Amino acid sequence: MGEHEFETAFREWQQSRWHAVSAPHGTAALRHTHWLAAEPAEYAGAPGRWHAESANVVGALRNGTEARLAPGEELELDGVRLRAFERDGALALRVIDPDAPSRTSLVAIEAYPPSPERVVTGRFTPAGAGATLDVTSVDGHESNDRLGGAIELEIDGVPVELTVTRDDHGLSAVLADATSGGESYRFRFLRVPEPAADGTVAVDFNRAYLPPCAFSDEYVCPLPPLGNRWPVALRAGERLATRHPLPEVDAEVGAGAGAEVDAA
Repeated sequence: MGEHEFETAFREWQQSRWHAVSAPHGTAALRHTHWLAAEPAEYAGAPGRWHAESANVVGALRNGTEARLAPGEELELDGVRLRAFERDGALALRVIDPDAPSRTSLVAIEAYPPSPERVVTGRFTPAGAGATLDVTSVDGHESNDRLGGAIELEIDGVPVELTVTRDDHGLSAVLADATSGGESYRFRFLRVPEPAADGTVAVDFNRAYLPPCAFSDEYVCPLPPLGNRWPVALRAGERLATRHPLPEVDAEVGAGAGAEVDAA
């Protein structure tokens, strides 16, 4: 791929990411994640009364009808989108609101300039059958993901190892580096292509992207495992979410400002 084609492909990826994050019901529009109990109750931003029943999220709506959502299913009411979410058997109702401050304050997704040098070839070692990885989420929840394996590679001459997990979409990683928590967000996500038959794999760090919790506090993203917290600076991929400055509070008239949500 030539330099022009490389940069064009990167810009197209950036545009698709911006649309996915900033769309009216996109990533940044998550306003609430309500963990449900067995007893029906009212929850902020969600019309009706909601509860968890077996494997479903169930709502008694104001028009007298019942909504029943399996995890991943959604319903649009009063301009907001309600989505059922499940984690290790616990059910939640997510409220996706185009007017959420986490969306309306968002200006851009800053990224490092794309560079072919940040497409690094490494060697993949698959994990054994049934292997899992202990995962801690931003809210302290602990779980296990299916371990895909590890990739040995070098970043600016420094040997590192990238632990990857596997799901229905393929291999992926959660990683942090020397820029994390300063010039870049505290950690980032990365999709990894399937390795070749000889174990080699080209990892494009230009496509490292911000996790959903960089855009809304209501996500429960996994943190990087210890081995994926590198001492080297990885200046590639998405960097930070840029937001409008918060308005000044006028104490005399009681004007308020929305809370900053760019941290998990």
